[in-house]
Amino acid sequence: MTEEESEKHYRSGLPGILGTLDTTISKIESVILALGVLLMALNTVTNVVSRFVFGNSIMFSEELNRILIIMITFAGIGYAARHGRHIRMSAIYDALPTGGRRVLMIAIALFTSLVMFFLLYYSVVYIHGMYSKGRVLPSLGMPIWIIYLWVPLGFFITGVQYLLTAIKNMTSRDVWLSTGVVDGYKDTETEV
Repeated sequence: MTEEESEKHYRSGLPGILGTLDTTISKIESVILALGVLLMALNTVTNVVSRFVFGNSIMFSEELNRILIIMITFAGIGYAARHGRHIRMSAIYDALPTGGRRVLMIAIALFTSLVMFFLLYYSVVYIHGMYSKGRVLPSLGMPIWIIYLWVPLGFFITGVQYLLTAIKNMTSRDVWLSTGVVDGYKDTETEV
């Protein structure tokens, strides 16, 4: 199966209920990301056409794009973690033997999971503060705290994903970047 096919049909490397949950969350994230990008493009194009054809911008277009950017960003961090697509500094990691890489990957995944749960806590505190202020978006009239609900959700899913990656590495002989992506480089030759 090629990399494109594996991303198109994600299957978790975890057994049982954890694998089913991981695959289900992946499908939901994929739909959220696809719809978010399409809606943002449609909203932006419609606003540009409205501005140049009718001479007026759509009043809520900027606010809608703000909501969609937050949604895409925080749904995307879990998606990137699930597919092993986050940026890595791997000079020391690459020099280690397989056992050392696995131990380091477990430590990295556990630490990153803790950071995500720490940020989850502070994002909830932030949203509570926004809720208590009662601010609303000027055009849509929607309470601002609602648009930030994607932030703790994204941190939670990413934290769980890194925790599952640590578990996958603890129970496997291979080194895994995520529950569905084994560590390694492709043997491709590129001419420049």
